[in-house]
Amino acid sequence: MKKSKGTRATAFLKRKGISFEIIQYDHQEKGAVFAASATGIPLPQTIKTLVTHLDGNRFALALMPGDRELSLKHLARAFSVKRAVMADTATAERLTGYRVGGISPFGVQKNLPVVMEERLVAYDFVVINAGQRGVMLRMNPKDIAEVLDCRLLSLVQE
Repeated sequence: MKKSKGTRATAFLKRKGISFEIIQYDHQEKGAVFAASATGIPLPQTIKTLVTHLDGNRFALALMPGDRELSLKHLARAFSVKRAVMADTATAERLTGYRVGGISPFGVQKNLPVVMEERLVAYDFVVINAGQRGVMLRMNPKDIAEVLDCRLLSLVQE
């Protein structure tokens, strides 16, 4: 396995004094299901970082457990907008500076508000993308919420 040089995400976390462990895997396909399988971390503890488009020219990040779907209705309500949709690939990559399949909420190009599914903070640890395909960060979810100033909400599609 090749050694990760570090990313903007890891540099951001180091500057903030947040502890993390780097987990690398052979990235063969995008998505939390593959990442969970490749790392051996349970899917509910594997966070996917979703870039969303709110009304007008507003965007936000939503941090979701890998085994759950984001309720765009809940998200729109959280931001007091009429509707929210998933951002297209080009927009997601432009706003974050990361490639889809490797998007991290840490060290993004454009400062975006972040919401996090509230059930994630119940875990002792989660894994989240490090800003490079095939590189995850094992972290305390409470540290993620604190460093990103996340709002913890019920965002799961029921």
